[in-house]
Amino acid sequence: MSSGRVILIGPMGAGKSTIGRLLSEQLRLAFVDSDKEIEERSGANIPWIFDLEGESGFRDRESQVLADLVKEPPQVLATGGGAILREQNRSLLRSAGVVVYLKTSVAQQLVRTAKDRNRPLLQNANPRQILKQMAQLRNPLYEATAHIMVDTNGHSTRSVVRDILRQLKALDTAYETNR
Repeated sequence: MSSGRVILIGPMGAGKSTIGRLLSEQLRLAFVDSDKEIEERSGANIPWIFDLEGESGFRDRESQVLADLVKEPPQVLATGGGAILREQNRSLLRSAGVVVYLKTSVAQQLVRTAKDRNRPLLQNANPRQILKQMAQLRNPLYEATAHIMVDTNGHSTRSVVRDILRQLKALDTAYETNR
């Protein structure tokens, strides 16, 4: 890991925050959740920002926060599910550390987000359809941005973290042999 920074990307409900906290303990790095950082800086929760500024206004805030966070010391950074929608964010993330794509199914996302009212894009009559549409658009962007991919379906948080650590170690070895 050239910068020491690990960046978690993936759809909502993939476990970025939960896995990120555990991974940060294992790597002895600070943990930062970009969505929480946006809320702290704006003094408002994400649904309120979406209501007031729309998705575009939220994405502007997100891009600024990501640009600021990657200037900080090495950390484990959990991004919002839509952080990869903008090319500038994808480039920034790929150059700022090792990007880990936490893959998950729409069915798993539905289970993990069912009671979460802090997800404005899912507040409608058919969240399954919304998640399917988002997956069609976003999954190729996650794949193109990631250095490492880990499937979280049916795996415990600890098992996912072990898989990430194993792949990070293999990547470090690859970096060493390519220098």
